[in-house]
Amino acid sequence: MSARDSGELPDAQGHMGSFGPAGPQWSPAAPVTPGRRIGSRHPMRLVLAAVATGLVLVGGGVLFALDGGSGHGKPSAHSPATAPPSASPSVDQGDGKGTGEGGAAYDPNAGIAAGESPVWLRENETALTQQGAEQFGPWRAGDVVARAMYKEVTGYGAGDGKDRWKLTFDTPLCGVPHAPSAQNKLVVGLLASNIKGAHCTILQQIDLATGTAGWKTVRNEAPSGGSALTLTMAISGDTVAVAWNGGATGYSVADGHKLYDVARSDRCSPQAFAGGARLISAGYCFDAGDPHGRPGDLLQELDPATGKPRWSYQYDKEWRIGQVLSVDPLVVTALPTEGKSWQILAFTADGKLRSRSVPAFQTASVCSGYGQSLDQLQSCYGAVADAGTLYIAADGTGTDVTRDADGTQVVAVDLDTGKEKWRANPDPGRKVRPLAVEDGKVVVYLDAGPRLPAAVAVLAPAGGTPQVFLRSPVASADAERALYAPKPAWAQGRLFLLNKRVQTSRPDHRVHALLSFGR
Repeated sequence: MSARDSGELPDAQGHMGSFGPAGPQWSPAAPVTPGRRIGSRHPMRLVLAAVATGLVLVGGGVLFALDGGSGHGKPSAHSPATAPPSASPSVDQGDGKGTGEGGAAYDPNAGIAAGESPVWLRENETALTQQGAEQFGPWRAGDVVARAMYKEVTGYGAGDGKDRWKLTFDTPLCGVPHAPSAQNKLVVGLLASNIKGAHCTILQQIDLATGTAGWKTVRNEAPSGGSALTLTMAISGDTVAVAWNGGATGYSVADGHKLYDVARSDRCSPQAFAGGARLISAGYCFDAGDPHGRPGDLLQELDPATGKPRWSYQYDKEWRIGQVLSVDPLVVTALPTEGKSWQILAFTADGKLRSRSVPAFQTASVCSGYGQSLDQLQSCYGAVADAGTLYIAADGTGTDVTRDADGTQVVAVDLDTGKEKWRANPDPGRKVRPLAVEDGKVVVYLDAGPRLPAAVAVLAPAGGTPQVFLRSPVASADAERALYAPKPAWAQGRLFLLNKRVQTSRPDHRVHALLSFGR
């Protein structure tokens, strides 16, 4: 069974992109804008697109010196160039209530009824630039839930929302993995400075359970290897894999030393990774003899310890890798260079094609991959899978991948045949997101509809009507609806809703950052 890891930066310098102004999102408040052509995933085009669309930068202020010129950086405990990340010695515990829109006192638990689960709500208290900042996470580590944005990573009590710790860096984040390691260690990328155009050269380890800043190292940028304003990162086992427009490298999560450079083939270059139970690489391929040719992308599973391929699968000509919907079992979408159809591909453990299907439904672009950058392989927060079935939020019966969807249904897809098994519908006008598969049942998030607050329900193996077992108070519905493209995460009996993007709070307008309720 695959329980998707819960997880996902903003910039003081006007950069955009993965770490900057958000693109089309799964939200009624964020109408979908036309995505760029799927066929534009050329290395040079990626560089230009990254510069044009901007980068979200999250930085740390600690630099580690590297030994000599061996290329194997050894983390250093001191650096005269920058200061270590600051941890808040005395944190305002807060009350977990926050305030509502308009700045008036607001209690999301006002009038709570029997059977409703109390909500805690936190706001953004960090001053940001006019464009705001993208948030990453949420990640649960024991009794702590953490989020990252701009120049900080913050931990709250999972059950009460009170501040536990906060790490503040000197420079913005510029790379954040989808999820931490099994030991709750997160490795992020930080800009080398606050100067516009600064490169993403710093790697910083963080213990999410304690809020402790661990090792820090500087990533070498060879003159011929290309520079990086942002990094795409993924953690699998004890390895954090890092890719940029000039190459890809694996580092030890435990101590930060360089493990290997990911090898390129004579015509394919690794562009991005997906992590978790397996390390999946997505590579862009080219034909030197035919500059206008468009070979299919290269999908590989790598050994996290060595970086060597365990197997490889070449997409058909003119087809691109879209989104990794599940790592174990592996389920990935395929997008055409031209055209509007799309496909869902399921693979066996040894990389053989298990099934290929053309979905007769629409899903969000963050789940199909349409219009998304190749470096955002695990952006979908509306799909989960068990050994035999994919469960995905979708709508309609069309096959046009350019049409976005609200996700008012859960569609079950048989991974052996690629055929649709069943559909489940929540209350009319209500969106649904699969969160996990537990005890053979699909746990789903039901958003705050026109008349109902958010809830968590389960679907039977054969589908049917969602059975609600957690319901938030009616008073919390306004706060839930105010979240922009909220990212839901289910962990240890609690739902966490992270606002995808936040702005600076003002006395007359408080901005919600994170909301939670549960058992």
